[in-house]
Formats: sequence, C-alpha cells, structure tokens
Amino acid sequence: MTAPAHLALTPGEPAGIGPDLCLALAAAELPCALTVVADPDLLAQRADELGLAVELDTHPATETHRQGRLNVLPISLARPCRSGQLDPANAPYVLHTLDAAIDGCIDGRFDALVTAPLHKGVINEAGIAFTGHTEYLAERTGTANVVMMLATEGLRVALATTHLAVSDIPRHITRSSLRQVLRILERDLQRWFGLARPRILVAGLNPHAGEGGHLGREEIEIIAPVLEELREQEHMQLIGPLPADTLFTPRYLDEADAVLAMYHDQGLPVLKYKGFGRAVNITLGLPFARTSVDHGTALELAGSGRASDASLRLAIATALKMVRQGCVT
Repeated sequence: MTAPAHLALTPGEPAGIGPDLCLALAAAELPCALTVVADPDLLAQRADELGLAVELDTHPATETHRQGRLNVLPISLARPCRSGQLDPANAPYVLHTLDAAIDGCIDGRFDALVTAPLHKGVINEAGIAFTGHTEYLAERTGTANVVMMLATEGLRVALATTHLAVSDIPRHITRSSLRQVLRILERDLQRWFGLARPRILVAGLNPHAGEGGHLGREEIEIIAPVLEELREQEHMQLIGPLPADTLFTPRYLDEADAVLAMYHDQGLPVLKYKGFGRAVNITLGLPFARTSVDHGTALELAGSGRASDASLRLAIATALKMVRQGCVT
C-alpha cells in the first residue's frame, strides 16, 4: 500500500490567525499525513481560548490524519504569546518553524510545504531583513529564481516581480529575468499541473502596453523581444504583451492556462476580487511543492473563532494535487 503524502504546515505569526486555522484542521478529513511545525504550548493555549478539544501529539505524523488530533513537530516560542499582540521577540521562532519544515522537505521527510500567514513587519522590527515567504524559500533552498503564482477557480496569475516598491519595478524587468520567469512558469505548469503546452498571457508593464512607445518602451525593448524569442526557439505558447486593463476579460482568459503580470498589484487585485478566500498562493521553481493562503495574519480575528480556514484547506488540497501530479510526471 502506498504511504499517504506527508505535508508540513507552518502556522506563521503566532499572534495571528495561523494557529487558529491549524487547530480548525483537526476536525477536517484529510487524505494525507499532516505535521504542524509549531510550539505545542501555543496551540494548546489557543485551543483553550477557542474552546476546542484537540489532541496534540508532539511527534511528526506517521499515518493519515485522524480527526480530533494534530501531530506537532515542536519548536519553542521565545516568549508566551497573546492573541492579536505582536511581539518582535518571537520573530525568530517564525523563521525557525520555516527552517525546520524546509529542511524536512529537502531531506524527504515531508512531501510538500503549506504555510499560514506571517507578519513581515514584525520580523523586520526584530532586526531581521525579511521580504516574504517566497524570497526566503528561494534563499533557504539555494534556488536562484522562483515565481509567485496565485490561483483560484478559472484563473492563475504569476508575477514577473514580487515585493518591490512601484518605483523599483522597471529596472527589475530585464530580458534575462523575464526569460527565467517564463521558463519556470511553463516548466512548473507542466510538472505540477499536467499542462503539456500551457497557454500563457503576458501583460505589458505600462498602460495600454506602452501605446507603441508613447507610454514607455519596456514592451518594445524588453517584453516583446523575449516573447518572440521564446516562441521561436522554445515553442512556448505566449500571447502578448497585452494591455493589463483588457487582458483580464473572457475574450483572452477563456483560452488561457495562466497570466503573467509584471508586478504584484497589476495582477493580484483581479485574482483576489475573483476569489479572495478561495485562492491559493503557490511558489514555482522550488525543489518541492509549496502552497499558502491568500490572506494575511488578521490579528483582530485571532482567538475569536471567526477566522475562515477555507483558503488553508484549498492550499492543502492544491499541495496534494501537486504532489500526486509530480509523482506521475
């Protein structure tokens, strides 16, 4: 009998809703083994706060998830945590949970990583330079290039750049970087999603995709030449550069497998409008499958029992599909 896929789950910011969402999963039917990488005392305290009866087994899972129980790989907080109250002293704990989960994925103890939201601000306040999950995962795995992609029903949006100030975006879009992003996107759509020849829509950077050079020349000098090169030399199905304000319409999307937006707030507002709370964040380019929720830490909801675990459940379901597809290919 084939062993169930084994997922590592990190709860993210301890003062946020991550621990609540992990505890909510205890009641779910999951066709996998699940290990939460966290402080068991934090989970026990939050379970009491939420009025949940959850058995905490402080050993990594060895069998399919059983309702009413969570397996925990223990990582200790620096200081006790109160719901909704950030504490920079616990910032290293957040990264330690990530490190343990990443190490387990690299050495084969875990098949995939699922992450709940962390708080970038408090990590930086602790004196630790931190841009986001995506960049941290790339650094920790020694992966030169990764791609952030969010997906909801009927729409996948990948990003050519991630967490940058708007003024910094144009200089980070180069022919080399765009080639790398498109190659990773195509390869992982094939690897993880079984799309033999994915059809990818590519947005321009400027309004109206540059208006023939009158509103910027990135489309003429960078984006269009890269698309033409990859179409001719690598036979990629790339459509664009297209104006972002008309790209996200049925005329284009009905025939597309994914969209490549040039920057964070060009593509993600559309995706979140379409499926916020029902979307999943996926990191492409890593040596293992990684998914995450589509929302933040929601400090005001921590410990209230009002946080929805819908996006986390979707992140788990997506990670399982990716692991299965990856095994097939």
